[in-house]
This record gives sequence, C-alpha cells and structure tokens, in this order.
Amino acid sequence: MPAPTASTLPYDRCGGEAGVRFLTRRFYELMDSLPEGRAARAIHPPSLHAAERKLFEYLTGWLGGPPLFVERYGPPMLRRRHLHAPIGPEAVESWLFCFHQAWRETIDDKAIGDEILPKIDALAHHMRNILA
Repeated sequence: MPAPTASTLPYDRCGGEAGVRFLTRRFYELMDSLPEGRAARAIHPPSLHAAERKLFEYLTGWLGGPPLFVERYGPPMLRRRHLHAPIGPEAVESWLFCFHQAWRETIDDKAIGDEILPKIDALAHHMRNILA
C-alpha cells in the first residue's frame, strides 16, 4: 500500500494545524457551554487551557500531522493518563456529543468523518474506567 500523500492525510483533510486547532477550540467551548457537555466538563479542571492544548497536540499526530504530543509527553498511553478522572458512561457520551458537534461545525470534508469518527467513538469508550 502506498504511503499517504499530503492531500490524503486525515490531518490535511481536516485543515491542517488551523483546522485541528479550530476543532479542539470549538470542542472545549461546547463542553463548557452546553448542558450535554456537563458530565464531561465535570471531570476537567476549572481551566480547560491545558486540556485543549493536549488534545490539539494529540489529534495533530493521530491524524497524521507532526507528532507534537509524543515529542512533548512521550507515548500517549491515553487510558493510563486518564485513570485519575472518573470516566463513566455519562461522561463518555457527554464528551462524544461535544466532539461530534464540534466536528460537524468545523470540518469541511464531510467524507473524512466516516473514517475518523468511528475511531474517535471507540477511543472515547476505551477511556471509560467506571461502570456506573
């Protein structure tokens, strides 16, 4: 299978740095303002600045852009990094609601969502660390 070209990388199809930054900014705005975002917001610290930066860095590399998160923090090991936060089904669904809404509002290439969003959904459910 040939290596992806710049035009086929999910990172580029999402708008590169500006697109991923716009997505993550909108995601945290929604989490901070929508009633549907309350459960996800509740497990975050008062300031969302660091969380937004880390999600931007992670998604940048995960989507095929520069490996910013890995360069700064090492291997993602996301579940391990989130064990301190009580993530139950309500928090997962709340997080996904905000992420999907932000995606719809900020990503112009609608077809890339068919490829990326199921993976995001699986990743969010993998973060769950409490049953109730």
